[in-house]
Amino acid sequence: MLTAGQLSAVVNEILTDPPPRIVLDLGGVTFCDSQGLGTLVVLSRKASHAQTLLVLSNVGDFLLRVLDITGLRSALMIRNETAP
Repeated sequence: MLTAGQLSAVVNEILTDPPPRIVLDLGGVTFCDSQGLGTLVVLSRKASHAQTLLVLSNVGDFLLRVLDITGLRSALMIRNETAP
């Protein structure tokens, strides 16, 4: 709840001159409520409208389960690195 606004502000600023891709490293995320999920969806849509790909990386098991339960996993681009 405290960081959703900050995340939106940063991504919106980046989208003023959109790069081909924005990667959000979510490795430190241990909790995500409906506001956080909504923020990710809105930012993904804004990026898409700006012809930018929004990619979530280092998504932890907790957040992957939440995305699965809510049906949002297929709506977001997730690229987790796998160990060799």
